[in-house]
Amino acid sequence: MVSTNAFQQPVGELLPEWTARALPQRAPLPGRYCRLEPLDAQRHAQDLFAAYSQAADGRDWTYMNAGPFGDVASYRQHAERAAASTDPLHYAVIDSATQRAIGTLALMRIDPANGVIEVGHVAFSPLLQRTRASTEAHFLLMRHVFEGLGYRRCEWKCDNLNGPSRQAAARLGYRFEGLFRQAIVYKGRSRDTAWFSVIDGEWQGLRSAFQQWLDPANFDAQGMQRASLTQIRDQQPEYA
Repeated sequence: MVSTNAFQQPVGELLPEWTARALPQRAPLPGRYCRLEPLDAQRHAQDLFAAYSQAADGRDWTYMNAGPFGDVASYRQHAERAAASTDPLHYAVIDSATQRAIGTLALMRIDPANGVIEVGHVAFSPLLQRTRASTEAHFLLMRHVFEGLGYRRCEWKCDNLNGPSRQAAARLGYRFEGLFRQAIVYKGRSRDTAWFSVIDGEWQGLRSAFQQWLDPANFDAQGMQRASLTQIRDQQPEYA
């Protein structure tokens, strides 16, 4: 239903009870397969560098603002700068099985007044990529955005040429919104930025899909999924 003002002009949905939301705080977010901890270079840098070093080459850093890192000292310096930041607010992904940090991601461009936040700086090592913990890490952060903080909109942005990131956004339930041409310059090159989002009205359907996919019953004895996240999500009326 479209609202109108005193001049009979169409206006956006009225939000008379809306108030600014809180800023995210440095607190852990526990899960089954992993937990998110605020990044701490002293505690996490060594494990993270070791995990990233499992990669055969530096291609995972092509579309990142930083990296790749040639030694643990240079990565530690990067982690120290990241850990000191409040926006982006970086988290380490801790593997529940090994208790080691195996990737990072962040909340950024935090806008409490409008209830908008972005998930970015996603740097998952080979030990985390394509695992249940990888999906759960995103679920934990999105759940915190919508349920813990009460935000209205969660964004995902990436280089339009970054196919894996675009595919990940779609798999996780983010909807493509459009392309910002020549949006930024990084690593000496131009970037067209692809925009994706999830809004609060879609969250309940996504939440249910994540929970069903992450349930151990969704995996066979060999650890293969019985139903994909996309298949489960498409059956959710709140999202379809």
